[in-house]
Amino acid sequence: MNKVRAYFRESYHELVHKVSWPTWQELQSSTMIVLIATVVITALVWGMDALSHLVMTQYYKML
Repeated sequence: MNKVRAYFRESYHELVHKVSWPTWQELQSSTMIVLIATVVITALVWGMDALSHLVMTQYYKML
């Protein structure tokens, strides 16, 4: 039981004193980058899906 207690005590100490947390400004900036990247990648995947749908529809119409 002492090992478990020591583990949690050391984990807490590391999180509070050793981890460098981002500032609110850095967090907002990172969030915006992730949001923009998500929108761009979603648009690319949607575009590829629409294009493949169009190509396959034209292909099956020819058959």
